[in-house]
Amino acid sequence: MAKQAPHTDTPVAVIDPMPLRAQMPALANKTYFNYGGQGPLPSASLEAITAAWTTIQELGPFSGAVWPYLEQVTTSLRQRLASWFGVSSQRVALTENVTSGCVLPLWGLPWEPGDELLIGDCEHPGVVAACRELARRQGLSLATLPVQWVRRTACSGDAAALEQAVLEQLQRCLRPRTRLVVLSHLLWNTGQVMPIAAVAERLAAHPRRPWLLVDGAQSLGSLPLADAGAANGAAAADIYGCTGHKWCCGPEGLGAVVLSERLLAEARPTLIGWRSLRNEGQAGSDFHRDGRRFEVATSCTPLMAGLTCSLRLLEAQGSAEQRLARIQHLSRQLWHGLGTLPGIQPLLTAPPPAGLVSFQLDAAQAGASGGDAARATALVKALGQRGVWIRSLDDPICLRACTHITTTEAEVELLLHCLAEILAGEASVS
Repeated sequence: MAKQAPHTDTPVAVIDPMPLRAQMPALANKTYFNYGGQGPLPSASLEAITAAWTTIQELGPFSGAVWPYLEQVTTSLRQRLASWFGVSSQRVALTENVTSGCVLPLWGLPWEPGDELLIGDCEHPGVVAACRELARRQGLSLATLPVQWVRRTACSGDAAALEQAVLEQLQRCLRPRTRLVVLSHLLWNTGQVMPIAAVAERLAAHPRRPWLLVDGAQSLGSLPLADAGAANGAAAADIYGCTGHKWCCGPEGLGAVVLSERLLAEARPTLIGWRSLRNEGQAGSDFHRDGRRFEVATSCTPLMAGLTCSLRLLEAQGSAEQRLARIQHLSRQLWHGLGTLPGIQPLLTAPPPAGLVSFQLDAAQAGASGGDAARATALVKALGQRGVWIRSLDDPICLRACTHITTTEAEVELLLHCLAEILAGEASVS
């Protein structure tokens, strides 16, 4: 790809990052680009967690007075997440993380030997491993849906062309026994957004109506999910698993999954506990008919208060569309800047559609420090020594920096400056 000229025409979203940044101790004395791994927790959210612990102890952790409070905190978060997803709260189950949100309902579906699982080639290893073990136990087959190649094509920057390319690839890969398609909404490695609603529509026309499992780890908190357009993958998927500790800047150990009405009718609970039951006090009770059937037992309610606070803080910064515009403004600044640096190749051929910006070191220079992977790891370490934090990925071998609404333009320029200095130092040594 030819080196790009500096970008100057992206409008600045009207969001001031400083008030929220001031509540994030993790952003002090460092330049942070790892929101796709874990977002910083605001002080107000930590205070909400502590206050919830205090309230529970004051009411009595197992007293008649505490149950209405616990129910209020749980219901408040479930309803707020449902509004972010654009679905009814009955379709939302609270989980610990993306993996449990995806795996628990996945293993409860009525599989038949010979069913095929079609898995995108950009999926996270945790979800892929669960599918592989499911296939081994149930006698299922595995197939790959290639989508990583889209990043190298001209259509990567055109939403309509990208949707058409993905749908054509999907059509080529679907088989009569295809029973599940696994695809992330925002690919964690390339930063591409997949047309989830269009994929769901295409699967509905398949004779077996394969289920659609979507990893939403990178989309909740970065993409608008409640609109009725093509971006709304949460409402379209059968399983849409998310976490609160990445782009939502909530505490780790808490997530959610959106389940389709069809899945709720067909899937049975797998890991079962008292929260799965309609009447927790009766051993013979039936399961909840809504998403709660995939909740298990005791969870940490104070974490729910913390995530609710983080969501409120993000809402106060502007609408989901405004927040995405701010994220895109910064990611495109970074993408264009990377395109001007010798020795660096952005993974996408067009500006990123969200906040994930991945790039590779030119293959011609890969031998300078012992190969692509070793050199990428060394570059992350060198940046860390300067107080700048990004990460390296293995498939494809690349480096990834994430911009959020709390990122500043000056931080983007600092990352570019540090990269240029480090690469220049490598070149002088070699």
